[in-house]
Amino acid sequence: MQRYRRPLNPEHQQTHLPMGGLIRRRMKRLFLILASLLCFQVLVIWSVEDLSFFESVWITMTTVSTVGYGDFAPKTTIGRLSTIAIMFVGAITLLTLIISDFIEYRFYRRERILTGRWIYNMNDHIVIINTPRNGGAQYFMRFASQVRSVPGYETIPIMLLTREFPNGLPTELSDVGVVHYHGSGFDPEALKAVHAGSARHIIVLAADESDPYSDSLTFDIAHRLSELNLGTLTTVESVSDDNRARFKALGIRTILRPVRTYPEIMVRSVVAPGSEKVLEDMFNYERDHPHRYDLKLDDLNWADIVSALVRHGIGTALAYIDEDDEVICHPPTTEEIEGKGLIVLVKSANTPSVELVQEALERYRAFIAQWHKAGADKASAS
Repeated sequence: MQRYRRPLNPEHQQTHLPMGGLIRRRMKRLFLILASLLCFQVLVIWSVEDLSFFESVWITMTTVSTVGYGDFAPKTTIGRLSTIAIMFVGAITLLTLIISDFIEYRFYRRERILTGRWIYNMNDHIVIINTPRNGGAQYFMRFASQVRSVPGYETIPIMLLTREFPNGLPTELSDVGVVHYHGSGFDPEALKAVHAGSARHIIVLAADESDPYSDSLTFDIAHRLSELNLGTLTTVESVSDDNRARFKALGIRTILRPVRTYPEIMVRSVVAPGSEKVLEDMFNYERDHPHRYDLKLDDLNWADIVSALVRHGIGTALAYIDEDDEVICHPPTTEEIEGKGLIVLVKSANTPSVELVQEALERYRAFIAQWHKAGADKASAS
């Protein structure tokens, strides 16, 4: 794999649209002209009027701002003529032009932001390339909610690189701080615009989660990111499992299947690389899968149940069902469990029966009873 290109510069300094640069340059030029006139006026007043330097500055500033307190006033002809000039040229003309340009720039900036053509100065953010074909806004909302609940990611900026929102992001996305840039991941300038080189994570979504041909677009984007030495930051979705090896050869950090109803899997793959393997496996009945066992639970704590199932090769206990049919996913480990069912991660090729699970629990009860009896006998003997 060729590594001949440098990573993208974190600071993309060039102006994103000529109009913005023109307005800013014009405002700078007007400010320089106004500052020059003010300096000239101060020197004139200081020279021809019987005023100190500070008083000359004071009368000049009150004149250009059209306040006119009247505590000082020019008395010489030259002073009065220069004051008239600074009042009409500086206060009326230049300040009006500067304010007009500022308002124009604000409207221009707002329109660029709304249509996704504004370049933000971002660093250590998440870049998401492409938008799900269906339910994109809901997917991004859930993704933002989940990722910002992870410690250390509470305020992380999220940038979308997509062409799906040409008239602006939905209000609910803007309200949670998600921004976007109107472009494509295969465009080098668009990657610069979203500061891909200084991102913490880059995510490439499948353009169509049901069409294997969308892997071609994903591969093109992944190849470009790999050329820029950004593969180790990148998570991609691969519709076809046959293409996973190709993405891996590019140096892509994480490859997973598109699961639109569970953006939590994408969040896990981003903040804890490798955990997506376990989550994906739960959705694949050919390997491991969560299985429900209906049985009585009344005299073991959660740590005992987990140990009993592991010791007898049953699987990993994930949750239990209480008497109200609620699924309890994170029970206290030392409190006695009362319920009527277990959710266990088991081997799909050899799923244990409920009788085997009951036998494993009974054996563990007998082991616990024997252990307690041995402890009591030892205590009495001593």
